[in-house]
Amino acid sequence: MRLPRITKRRLAVALLLLLALAGVGGAAAWLVPLPERLAAPHSVVIEYRDGTPAHVFLAPDERWRIPTRPGDIDPAYLRALLALEDKRFAWHPGVDPLAVVRAVASNVTKGRRVSGASTLTMQLVRVLEPRPRTLVSKVIESFRAMQLELRLSKDDILAGYLQFVPYGRNVEGVEAASLAYFGHRATHLSPAEIATLLAVPQNPNRRFPTPENVERLKAARDEVARRLLVETALPLGPSEAKAAPSAVLAEVRSTPVPSDLTPFPREAPHAAMWLRAQRPELGRLRTTLDAGTQRLAERLMRDAAPDLATKGIHNGVAVVVDHERSEVLALVGSFDFFDTQHGGQIIGFDTPRSPGSALKPVLYAMGIDRGVVLPEHLVADIPESYGGYAPRNFDGRFMGLVRMEYALSQSLNLPFVNLLKELGVERFLGTLRLAGVESLRPDPGYYGLSAAVGGLEVTPLELAGVYVALAEEGRSRPLKVLEEGRPAAEPRELFSPGAAWLTRHSLSLRDRPDFPTRRQLTGLPAQVHWKTGTSFGHRDAWAAGSGPRHTAVVWLGNFDNSPSVHLVGADAAGPLLFDLLEAVGPRGRAAVKEDTVPPPDLTLVEVCAYSGHLPTDACKERRQVYARRSSVPTQPCPYHQKVEVDAKSGLAVSPVCRAGRQTESRVYLTWPASIRRWLTEQHRSLPEPPAYAPGCEPGGAEHAPEILSPAEGQVALLIPGMSPEQQEVPLEAETAHDRELSWFVNGKFLGKAKADERLWWTPSVGTHEILVTDDRGLSSRRLLVVREHP
Repeated sequence: MRLPRITKRRLAVALLLLLALAGVGGAAAWLVPLPERLAAPHSVVIEYRDGTPAHVFLAPDERWRIPTRPGDIDPAYLRALLALEDKRFAWHPGVDPLAVVRAVASNVTKGRRVSGASTLTMQLVRVLEPRPRTLVSKVIESFRAMQLELRLSKDDILAGYLQFVPYGRNVEGVEAASLAYFGHRATHLSPAEIATLLAVPQNPNRRFPTPENVERLKAARDEVARRLLVETALPLGPSEAKAAPSAVLAEVRSTPVPSDLTPFPREAPHAAMWLRAQRPELGRLRTTLDAGTQRLAERLMRDAAPDLATKGIHNGVAVVVDHERSEVLALVGSFDFFDTQHGGQIIGFDTPRSPGSALKPVLYAMGIDRGVVLPEHLVADIPESYGGYAPRNFDGRFMGLVRMEYALSQSLNLPFVNLLKELGVERFLGTLRLAGVESLRPDPGYYGLSAAVGGLEVTPLELAGVYVALAEEGRSRPLKVLEEGRPAAEPRELFSPGAAWLTRHSLSLRDRPDFPTRRQLTGLPAQVHWKTGTSFGHRDAWAAGSGPRHTAVVWLGNFDNSPSVHLVGADAAGPLLFDLLEAVGPRGRAAVKEDTVPPPDLTLVEVCAYSGHLPTDACKERRQVYARRSSVPTQPCPYHQKVEVDAKSGLAVSPVCRAGRQTESRVYLTWPASIRRWLTEQHRSLPEPPAYAPGCEPGGAEHAPEILSPAEGQVALLIPGMSPEQQEVPLEAETAHDRELSWFVNGKFLGKAKADERLWWTPSVGTHEILVTDDRGLSSRRLLVVREHP
């Protein structure tokens, strides 16, 4: 039977109206902005390396709300959620028609509202935009739900629900609730926990964990568990050992419900604040920090704080690194994060401070690499001035001639200032920058020779990177703090493996002033090499070193820069360093890491047993030491001198007067004039080679005198109000055979002195020419600028 024409027309009009409404609805869905709260900032979570939360920050709206993806949640919870709240979530467009029909029929039959038809999408809308429970609100929620379905994926909608579902007070989202209710993440949940997390959102205010709500929460949880078991939506255990539903229900009912909230994790606060500031765009930051190592480091520093406070030391920093992987395992920014009186919230491990002597191993390794020094070389430790800069040792004493290895172990300053002068300040700074030190000023010429003994600033984290390179055969990689899935950076060579090996061995000596006294009784972790440092004015105490697998740095001081006589690296920071390395280091056989086999870039060379330099024919005693194959120092021993003497008089002779004499060769030790001059001032003397017999002085000389003071480029500043006589400038020179020297200033004769003596000149403002000449007529000149102090 054919339909009347009027009916066809009406159907067409109705269809067009439906299409128009659909078009308007679709346009509105794209034109109307999504709920603003959907993009609300969330809590930032800092995680340990194993994924457990280390620190959770409140969201800006003062709520605990953690960014969550479905993949972060126990799949058993997701199955139970959909079975309980929205069975057809996977296919409905935001509104479930079948649920609507079922709800209408049920409510009409009962004569009251006994069932709703809200989908998870509609529940999310209700959480994002709360409205009165009216029919108009229901229509708007339905539109918003379909809008979300149109513009977001099902995973995004489910993630939004998991993040915003209310759990009472200021706790939102499944992840935050799991941490607050059970003290762990929602990645693995028991049946009782699943039922609890599903029961609370149905009535958060009356089921939120409090002592008053315990009975209501337990009853609701048990009922949810019963319903889920009926629908086989609650886990029954592993497939090979499944439990009966009744047994699972009995277990759920016997499990206590939470009666209060577990505090959110607030560990590693300094590291958490630092990382959040560095990566503000991330809501979840997986770090390389190890929970056990972090807690251990914090406890060791916290336990040391009370005793240190009595000594005027209120801040302490610790850094622990797995040097095999260049991964940071622990970061302690200060003793107490909440100590506002002493700046406890300052990020100490990222605060630049003067390292004292802690960077001397870098110079040591660089000197070996460039063939400038060997550990066995004799070097001078005597007072010296460098253009007005006159460094001194920590105890104010000088040692004279010492081996370079001894100078490092005793932390003597002058040998390393001289080494830096020879290597070049900019080359030294370049090596530090290559090691990841970014705290240095970029201005050329800003740093001087004092950089060798703490005249620059580095952070504890940067210093850890330097010592990681020493432990890892001279190779440096950027320290890793965040797990971001990137491939490890290519290592950069700071030193050769041989230079690093020789430096480690020098830093492993036990008979050192910075060796902790109590370790002589309790022992020392195997294969530890370390260095301490104390900054000028007792403002910083450092200890840095490495064991078989870990590198650690300890800094002690005060963030307000106040000094303390107890801020000495060896006494204050050293024991803490060894406590850390011993506590985190491997145990048993794993603790023994052989470091006795030299790298292949080292070779044995024969040197003078006394000086450590290449032997001359005057060096009778010799020994073999390690040096880099490509950088063996070439300077011959300057201390042994073979002298031909008259057998009767014992005086030296030269070829011009050898005839008619009975002569023999004898070997004597000679010392630089600077050493002899210093010994004379200390009222000490050394035996000297014999003088030449009359008429036997050798003709000519190999080198002109070398002016030591004033230094090259020195500018002398006259202090106003002090007489020039009190500001005299020392004139010193080095020459062979201890010749007599004549000194002239601006062409005017000043006086004569032996090379091992010092002459003094009273300065005046202006530019002056200093000239020295020996008894052979060989001379040297130097300009000295004298200014008034501004």
